[in-house]
Amino acid sequence: MLIMDYLERNARYYGQETALVEFSPTDAHDNAATWREYRLIESAADAPLRREISWQDFDRRANRFANLLLSRGIKRGTKVGILLMNCLEWLPLYFGILKAGCIAVPLNFRYSSDEIKYCLELADVEVLLFGPEFISRMDVIANDLPQVRMLFFVGKNSPAYTEDCLALTAYCSSNPPPIEMKEDDYAAIYFSSGTTGFPKAILHDHRSLLCAADVEQNHHSQSREDVFLCIPPLYHTGAKMHWFGSLKSGSKAVLLRGVKPKWILRTISEEHCSIVWLLVPWAQDLLDAIDSGKVKLEDYELSQWRLMHIGAQPVPPSLIHRWKKVFPHHQYDTNYGLSESIGPGCVHLGVENIHKVGAIGKAGYGWETKIVHPDGTKVERGDVGELIVKGPGVMLCYYKNPEATDEVLKGEWLYTGDMAREDEDGFIYLVDRKKDVIITGGENLYPVQIEDFLRSHDKIKDVAVIGLPDARLGEIAAAIIEIKENETCTEEEINAFCEGLPRYKRPRKIIFEKVPRNPTGKIEKPVLREKYCRGRLVESQITG
Repeated sequence: MLIMDYLERNARYYGQETALVEFSPTDAHDNAATWREYRLIESAADAPLRREISWQDFDRRANRFANLLLSRGIKRGTKVGILLMNCLEWLPLYFGILKAGCIAVPLNFRYSSDEIKYCLELADVEVLLFGPEFISRMDVIANDLPQVRMLFFVGKNSPAYTEDCLALTAYCSSNPPPIEMKEDDYAAIYFSSGTTGFPKAILHDHRSLLCAADVEQNHHSQSREDVFLCIPPLYHTGAKMHWFGSLKSGSKAVLLRGVKPKWILRTISEEHCSIVWLLVPWAQDLLDAIDSGKVKLEDYELSQWRLMHIGAQPVPPSLIHRWKKVFPHHQYDTNYGLSESIGPGCVHLGVENIHKVGAIGKAGYGWETKIVHPDGTKVERGDVGELIVKGPGVMLCYYKNPEATDEVLKGEWLYTGDMAREDEDGFIYLVDRKKDVIITGGENLYPVQIEDFLRSHDKIKDVAVIGLPDARLGEIAAAIIEIKENETCTEEEINAFCEGLPRYKRPRKIIFEKVPRNPTGKIEKPVLREKYCRGRLVESQITG
């Protein structure tokens, strides 16, 4: 069986029922003209744009794109990139790639032009789909992608160097393409990065995708009556693999293009959503909006909302205690996973274990876990070691990077790089990360990238970037900056300089001080964390 079989089953048995809805708030929608079809759900000036497709239409669109690829001579195993914001086209195109026997390569929509080019070359992408939000970035590199044979545009007014994907697929057959595949065939490449910030290409087979669907549906018991609200980006394994529970159960899902509390609650109310996956900042913003009176719960129909779950970053227990006071009837779960372990679910808390909030949980459905010493032997229960996991969703390898693969894959075990401990009941708690990656609002920041940028400032001698605990975002980036002798510099000057970085990469705190280095020249970040994080952690726990 393959993940596409669920889509074909749903089209066969639930064909006219709604599969996907795109909800796009007007204040988050840059240009309505970029979408081919939409309808206003009401005439109010602030009404969102709403589009939907049935399971039958979903499957037909996937078949048409698969047949378009095949008609152009694209062979099975070809890598096809997806550079799109969340939209109604995203998943049908993804499934079309799989149905053609090709390998789907989703790209982070925050990537700069250089990062897009790097990832396309790293993954040997030959076909790329992109949307209107990326025209300016693609303009820069479109003529410098020798391995990319085809550029398809998803939207209106295609740039001259692209082809109109949606117009072309309209003339393609909607019958399933005659491609035979097996569970151990390659399916997708996702990107991750180490502390250097250079992305690694993570290769998964079709068995991994099936594992994700089985795990998600087992953990959260999706039924045909459930409606899943998906807010995080679909390029990430987390969002898509949570949606696989809806795919397996044949239930509706809603893609919300916006994270404002009023839009989240309105979507839940109007689309009758019963399952919502949030990041920590969104959950906190919702509670803050409720506490301040900016939104009133009585204005919305929320009785059907049964489950809220969180992933992608450590979850403050105080947040969940606060959440349960406002939504006492909600089930709650937290999910732990890596792109290398096909997203969330290799460890999860479980809705029945609310008393263990603060833990990431136990091994997920079909998974095994161990906490080990550097030599791979198990630590004593209660001691700290590295968390390793084993299951059918572990990646095959880092594509074209055997050295990095060997560092994290030891036989069937994936070494996560996360330090953890297990309590007397077998629940796992994360303690620290071996890597220096900063997780802020569910997104990874890579200190070396920010440090390299700051070092280009004329007045900066040295810089170290670390993560500081933050009640809302989990962590924020702090830059410890050493100024050159006889120079003076202000925080305002540094902040103005950092406008050259994407907003999410800009340091939230600037500290002027000498940067400590050890005798081998390495920055002593543990020293900096000990100095600056301890007081900040107490402060974040109090304010959280």
